[in-house]
Amino acid sequence: EFPGCHRKYSAPRHGSLGFLPRKRCRRTRGKVKTFPKDKATDPVHLTAFMGYKVGMTHIVREVNKPGSKVHEKEVVECVTIVECPPMVVVGIVGYVETPRGLRTLTTVWSTAMDSSMKRTFYKNWTKSKKKAFTKYAKKVESKQIDLEAEYARIAKYAQVLRVIAHTTMRDLHHIKQKKAHVMEIQVNGGSIADKLTYAKGLLEQHVPVTSVFQKDEMIDVISITKGHGYEGVVHRWGVKRLPRKTHR
Repeated sequence: EFPGCHRKYSAPRHGSLGFLPRKRCRRTRGKVKTFPKDKATDPVHLTAFMGYKVGMTHIVREVNKPGSKVHEKEVVECVTIVECPPMVVVGIVGYVETPRGLRTLTTVWSTAMDSSMKRTFYKNWTKSKKKAFTKYAKKVESKQIDLEAEYARIAKYAQVLRVIAHTTMRDLHHIKQKKAHVMEIQVNGGSIADKLTYAKGLLEQHVPVTSVFQKDEMIDVISITKGHGYEGVVHRWGVKRLPRKTHR
């Protein structure tokens, strides 16, 4: 409380401070801040996937929550439907752990890329020469870039391995966009050699969501809100509307 002022009622604060500052986001796509902890005892697997919201509906389910009033009763709940078309792996990145965080060791790219992925490197695709990654492919073909040597470097020095994957926009009928969304997905489980063998097997392949997540599995969902426009304090923070004539 500030000196010289008081309030009639004391109440807990409204709204979470974790979501401040409440302003327009810089990027319209969620970002994975932390991937799940890596365990060498687990089988090799991918840890993330990208999906698109299609809409919402409702379901009727039985609640299993002892002590609750609705325990073993049926409730109607709202659910969001997320469409997850297969993702295509186009690159492998090796990281080295340093005192200041992860440092990129090297990146191995696919020599055959879909146009939806190439569009991400251009602002205007139709006016461009569409030459992205053609020089890289020629260098790989002429052995100027030795892929096996790059793989050997990753196997020897890298401590964290991630794959670069993009979405398949052709399978999305409710989105008109042709430019793919790209993300890095960490490979967890097993040794670095196991991870590398797994990632090499996925290169240029379509990865379905069923190979990443299982049915009834609990997962984290990251997204960006659409926003609710310029609103007042009641809608923005959920504060209480006081009755008439409280201020005297």
